[in-house]
Amino acid sequence: LVFTEEDKYGLYSNLLFKYFLAEGIVCGHELFVASAKEHPDNILKELPAPLLDDAHGKELGDEAAALKSEDFQDSMKIAWRYQNLPKMEASPTTYTKFGHYYDISKKMSPELCQSVKWHSFYLHEELPFEPKMKTWNMNSGYARLLQSIQRIISQEGFDGSDPQKKQRNVLRIGIQSLGSVLWGDDVCCSDAPEDPHSLTKFLYVLRGLLRKSLSACIITVPAHLIQNKAIMERVTNLSDSVVGLESFIGSERETNPLYKDYHGKFHL
Repeated sequence: LVFTEEDKYGLYSNLLFKYFLAEGIVCGHELFVASAKEHPDNILKELPAPLLDDAHGKELGDEAAALKSEDFQDSMKIAWRYQNLPKMEASPTTYTKFGHYYDISKKMSPELCQSVKWHSFYLHEELPFEPKMKTWNMNSGYARLLQSIQRIISQEGFDGSDPQKKQRNVLRIGIQSLGSVLWGDDVCCSDAPEDPHSLTKFLYVLRGLLRKSLSACIITVPAHLIQNKAIMERVTNLSDSVVGLESFIGSERETNPLYKDYHGKFHL
């Protein structure tokens, strides 16, 4: 669970959020995109295009060649005593390079986006069709989102506690601007919100779902708007990694010669 503190204008946090989703597509993972701000369809349309270099193509070509040569290898009998031994996999069947580069000036092609299965959750489309509920004693938006994530994990075969017949895959979950007013939460409105525990309760349940499933999750939160520091400490303690993005846009550091080669700070 990666917790990302949004920068003031949300420029770099949105970019990091899209990088996470784009990497999932290139690696062939399934996606679950949730937002109360921007429609998930529009988020996927704005993903950066990957830079698939010659090395990438060569590895894919070598991979295909290795698979193609299996029939030829089967016909080669080194010795009769090896004939009935099980075959060993010479190379992985999927592209396993760790990390890719992206061109933020270009958008990912629709064909590449459609090459993986993805699920969406747009709060304003979900709540009108659902009655107000206080499941897990939290606000209805968070409860509805948890139910949707739980359903996808169970139905799509990501539950690590259940034996699966089909090939395993990874589910990448991206949740945008959690804790904002758009989610029906008031932690950004006052240092003494009426419902100070919904966000932490949501994260407790989400951590439980992630622990027993083949899932990874990134959450962006407008931390600069949350006035209650105790809430922020509880939220960050519930995350595996916390990334803080500080942009120099609109600050005195933007014109400070000491920072002329930098756009902001990356707090880990």
